[in-house]
Amino acid sequence: MALFLYGFALVLILLATAAFIVYLVRQKKSTYHWAYRLLLAGFAFLSFFIGYEYYTLGVAPVLTLKSSLSFFAWAILLVYLLFHLKFRLMVLGSFVAPLAACLLILSSTLPGGEVTVKPIFRSLWLPIHIGTAFVGNGFFAVTFVAGIMYLIQESQIKKKRLGSLYSRLPSLETLDSINHYALICGFTFMTAGMITGSIYAQVALGSYWRWDPKEVCSLIGWIFYAVLLHERLTVGWRGRRAALLSLFGFLILLLAFVGANLWLSDYHSFKNMGGRSGS
Repeated sequence: MALFLYGFALVLILLATAAFIVYLVRQKKSTYHWAYRLLLAGFAFLSFFIGYEYYTLGVAPVLTLKSSLSFFAWAILLVYLLFHLKFRLMVLGSFVAPLAACLLILSSTLPGGEVTVKPIFRSLWLPIHIGTAFVGNGFFAVTFVAGIMYLIQESQIKKKRLGSLYSRLPSLETLDSINHYALICGFTFMTAGMITGSIYAQVALGSYWRWDPKEVCSLIGWIFYAVLLHERLTVGWRGRRAALLSLFGFLILLLAFVGANLWLSDYHSFKNMGGRSGS
């Protein structure tokens, strides 16, 4: 059942990604509508897959790198669908869908393994912590994508290449607004994720903070985004600087998400969470 749901979700999202790329090239609304419908269907099947995994394990399905990548892709797509309702930017999907698809492809290439569900994972605080943290990362993924789009568009303007690619991308002001809005939402969810994570650590391990490498990396990321948000609101950091810093901040998150969990982390490591090495 799980394999069917995941496989169907992957195929639909890959088809949606291809359709979004075709839309970016040809700019036909009918192509976009098909791409959006395919992505929506793929998201639905991915949601069913995650729900099934949660029901089977009894805990949030993020105990292995394989499952965490799938959940990250789901969070990114969720945030994109929310952004679509607010901004109605059709071209945004042409950049977000490939990112989510890459995560799912990477997840599908990793070997599966047995997962040992420890009693401490059955706390209600874990899904709350995981949900807020991953959704926050999903918003930051949008800042990353918006930053890339901003730099591309700015380059087109500086080189006076006001041709097809320039006309396909939103204005610099719109892209900066998306970056700003996603930053505020992402920081809010990231803060909630760190607070609920501290509460969960106190309940499960008897300590709010243990200086685990994952915790340290997350704190560094939180401070970075706090400074970026503060400077945007008070000093007025915008444009190219904000776009570049959004890219750098997302790289910090990836380091915390993958690097710390695989190579540095203590109780946050996938091995200690119950997933066998390589799973």
